[in-house]
Amino acid sequence: MTDMAEQTEVAPQAPPHLPPAPADDYAFPELRLKQKMDDPEKTPLLLVACGSFSPITYLHLRMFEMAADYVKFSTDFEIVGGYLSPVSDAYRKAGLASSEHRVAMCQVAVDQTSDWLMVDTWEPMQKKYQPTAVVLDHFDYEINTVRQGVDVGNGSRKPVRIALLAGADLIHTMSTPGVWSQEDLDHILGKYGSFIVERSGTDIDEALAALQPWKKNIYVIQQLIQNDVSSTKIRLFLRREMSVRYLIPVPVIHYIEENKLYVDDGATASSTTDKGKERQESGQSG
Repeated sequence: MTDMAEQTEVAPQAPPHLPPAPADDYAFPELRLKQKMDDPEKTPLLLVACGSFSPITYLHLRMFEMAADYVKFSTDFEIVGGYLSPVSDAYRKAGLASSEHRVAMCQVAVDQTSDWLMVDTWEPMQKKYQPTAVVLDHFDYEINTVRQGVDVGNGSRKPVRIALLAGADLIHTMSTPGVWSQEDLDHILGKYGSFIVERSGTDIDEALAALQPWKKNIYVIQQLIQNDVSSTKIRLFLRREMSVRYLIPVPVIHYIEENKLYVDDGATASSTTDKGKERQESGQSG
């Protein structure tokens, strides 16, 4: 667990972002959202992982389980839900399958491997790229404005803490000058906070040193069993016709085969020049 700073050290919050209105055919998924807290003394927490998920891997899913253990044993939070938020096609990254396919792969993965994770389609439905701060505002609106938080068990409701779940790569990009705007850092880390899963090859202490104003809202989760699988490596294996079994969920493998995805990965995709968009790889490489 990170050494937390005093709340007074948190930088002033940026003005609220204004997420685009949901599309007419959009419905916020809440089937697995916890309706009532087990311990009313704790702070309800919602974890959101933003990424390309092209394709989703077991590590993307495992991150949520590692976070759940960390929250259970090392914090005063109680998880009420976990969401995957695939980036929209406007991200235009090499190797990015269409949002339709990526949402479908995420959906079959959580449907058959988890009993608490959900896939939100608001971000992938957007025609324009949405910054992480705006995506988190979307979840905050759906949970705390529309649904007025969560029932604590006695009829009263409590606001839910929304937090970004990501790999250590995210903190590294956030600590690199010029990659993220100061306004977005204030908003993401000041208002919401982040749970970060350590990753081999990333000096997280060095990265955190540059993010001292928000140290209180950054929780570092140790990866006890090292796993460096990434979507990039999965796509490489698929192009070479190598097996990816036990690296990604079997239903996802079947979906990829049925739809002939990643056969000629990156041949026609456009790459982004916006370094700020690199946050989409923070979910342990999307």
